[in-house]
Amino acid sequence: MKALVYHGSKDVRVDTVKDPVLQEPDDIILRVTATAICGSDLHLYRGKVPTLLSGDILGHEFMGEVVAAGTGVTELKVGDRVVVPFVIACGTCYFCNTRLFAACESTNPDQGTILNPKGIRPGAALFGFSHSYGGIPGGQAELVRVPKANVGPIKIPDALSDEKVLFLSDILPTGYQAVLNAEVREGSTLAIFGAGPVGLMAAACARMLGASEIIMVDHHPYRLEFAQRTFGVIPINFDDVDAAEIIIEATHRRGVDAVIDAVGFEAKGSALETALTKLKIETSSGKALRQCIAAVRRGGVVSVPGVYTGFLHGFLFGDIFEKGITIKGGQTHVQRFLPELLTHIGEGRLSSEVIVSHRLPLSEAAQGYKVFDQKLEDCRKVVLTP
Repeated sequence: MKALVYHGSKDVRVDTVKDPVLQEPDDIILRVTATAICGSDLHLYRGKVPTLLSGDILGHEFMGEVVAAGTGVTELKVGDRVVVPFVIACGTCYFCNTRLFAACESTNPDQGTILNPKGIRPGAALFGFSHSYGGIPGGQAELVRVPKANVGPIKIPDALSDEKVLFLSDILPTGYQAVLNAEVREGSTLAIFGAGPVGLMAAACARMLGASEIIMVDHHPYRLEFAQRTFGVIPINFDDVDAAEIIIEATHRRGVDAVIDAVGFEAKGSALETALTKLKIETSSGKALRQCIAAVRRGGVVSVPGVYTGFLHGFLFGDIFEKGITIKGGQTHVQRFLPELLTHIGEGRLSSEVIVSHRLPLSEAAQGYKVFDQKLEDCRKVVLTP
């Protein structure tokens, strides 16, 4: 089969590789009909994740048709059309039983990314996301093996097109969990740092839940213009102003009820942070997170769907304490949210496909990564079709 394979920093190629086979009774093989490039795929593409190895197949946002099923598969059958969560969960461990599927104790045999684990088990395996997360081949391919197929893959009605439901695999539930973690409700004020796909999905979900005012912070004018036009946000370009100062001034010197950091560890930081990262003294830029802490009101919530790893320079914990801020973050418990989000899509309350800007065949995936990485052609989101 054809699949997108990692060969090194900014070197991905569509290669011919072996077809996947059933390995466990609860596996399925999926013929991929649509897959997407995620913002977190760019961390891998840029060589920022050392446990991604040459030859690994990328991709964790995908859907398709079941073409083979193991003897232990009870929830699906050959011919079913499904979206697959990027999180692989067993469904029976302590954390799965508490619906914390991204914390599943049994699917990831590798070390995880916690620097001071003290023996704690790693969280769930993820598709196509390095050997820290299980080394499971991803879905930017013609075929993919899906482990634990009784837990997670959700059947899709024929009336809904691939693009309408594809983002149930990651960015839509990730944006939704971020908004729920931010405790957004009718009348809430919210700032979202990062107008990429997750930030846009968070804006869509916040609107659905009744947020009265959404401020969007980014430095790409075309992304801010799209967010303003599509979701009615108030745009702030952080290249022009101090975003947190503007937010404080606009909210009676209090700050917004909640802030979402949809940027993560590759935020555009200071010269010092750039130097520290090159020296490997720190592994993440804290610029976006510091702005979030500054912009939220006392007693407010900072919700962090953006990926962070390792050390952060200038993590203002004293400000968190002084302001009584709650911080919530982590990988998305996708399986928990799929049924309700599918209902919202089916009933027209969410239209996640509006963010798609580029549609390419899988054979042009390397070009899709380049365009998305360099923000060329006003790129917001790339969908690939095998």
